[in-house]
Amino acid sequence: MATRFPEILALGEAMIEFNQSRPGQPEYLQGFGGDTSNFCIAAARQGASTGFVSAVGDDQFGRLLGDLWRGEGVDTTYVRVDRGAPTGVYFVSHGADGHQFDYLRAGSAASRYAPQDLPRDALAAAKAVHLSGISLAIGTPACDAAFAAIEHARAHGAKVSFDTNLRLKLWPLPRARAVMREALRQTDICLPSWDDVTAITGADDRDAIVDAMLELGPQVVALKLGKDGSYVATPNERRVVPGFSVAAVDATGAGDCFGGAFVARIVAGDDPFEAARYSNAAAALSTLGYGAVAPIPRKDAVERLMRGAA
Repeated sequence: MATRFPEILALGEAMIEFNQSRPGQPEYLQGFGGDTSNFCIAAARQGASTGFVSAVGDDQFGRLLGDLWRGEGVDTTYVRVDRGAPTGVYFVSHGADGHQFDYLRAGSAASRYAPQDLPRDALAAAKAVHLSGISLAIGTPACDAAFAAIEHARAHGAKVSFDTNLRLKLWPLPRARAVMREALRQTDICLPSWDDVTAITGADDRDAIVDAMLELGPQVVALKLGKDGSYVATPNERRVVPGFSVAAVDATGAGDCFGGAFVARIVAGDDPFEAARYSNAAAALSTLGYGAVAPIPRKDAVERLMRGAA
């Protein structure tokens, strides 16, 4: 019997999250994070066939992540267990200035994932392969694996999506700019956030930003604007796709939710503007609870919000 590969693969680092229950309180709720893992789960909750490509430690945290993915219907065939390195962990604290992240990820299993670990058959069969700036920043082997995955996937007809997700705790800005620009030259769908892409490009106007992205190579740019929605551009058209008004409590992972929903809808056949409206709704709903994963909505909830706003 022929092997059925996922339509969407995401490559990067998944982590265990400890999210402060309330501002100023010492209790932290255990959850899950990691931008590309969040993306993968968001795509799966919209009905897409997904798989995660990474490594976890031979520890309880790695086993919890495996249970999470299997429970979400994400294919874990391509997650390697590294017995010589731990699964990464991060903490989210909340205060008057928003949320703050603190990471324990140096030397993690995912940072040691290398090109020879890649599932090349699955990459060749995928319709879309997703990576982020963090996928490139967590370690030299992981960066090499990311570029090898991009090259192999594109050679076999897959679309590559890329979320800038700039984290200056992981690498200096000049290196981030150089490496991300090279990745963007090999990207089909760019999913930048405002603060990231202004730092990378030096532009502070949305048209200048999408111009810079399109000139590098992507055919679709969906600039995330938070509660204001997204600014979507192709070489032939661009427009603001308005957001949805909700009583947000925590924006952790909302951009990842947007990306997973967006690529899921592109693979399902939507045009970029239809995909962005759906993804704006999904991202808005993801802010109604705490943590990066638990509040990610499923397709029926997204469609209800869209119908109510029509």
